[in-house]
This record gives sequence, structure tokens and C-alpha cells, in this order.
Amino acid sequence: MTEGPGAAILSIAMIAAFLLAAGGMWLVVKHTEVKKGLLMVTAAAVLLANVLIWTI
Repeated sequence: MTEGPGAAILSIAMIAAFLLAAGGMWLVVKHTEVKKGLLMVTAAAVLLANVLIWTI
């Protein structure tokens, strides 16, 4: 289990991944900036994968 500042960093990364995914999906659904939306969703997936790696 991560303690200290590491836990805070992982928590902030998870919040950022959620916000990136939500914002990206909103852009894709609204058909305003589809490419940027897909890029945001991809960045969220990469950030989520990094958090999963860091917790192992």
C-alpha cells in the first residue's frame, strides 16, 4: 500500500483520468472536437494504466 505523498499523487492521477475521460466523451458525443475528444480518452486510459502499474 502506498503511503505519504505517493497516495496523494495516485489520487490526483485518478481524478485527472476521470475528468479527462468525461471531458473527452463529452466532446465526442457533442461532435464538436472528435479527434481531441478521442485523444483525451486515450490519455485517460494511459494515465489509468500508469496508476495500475504504480500500485502493483
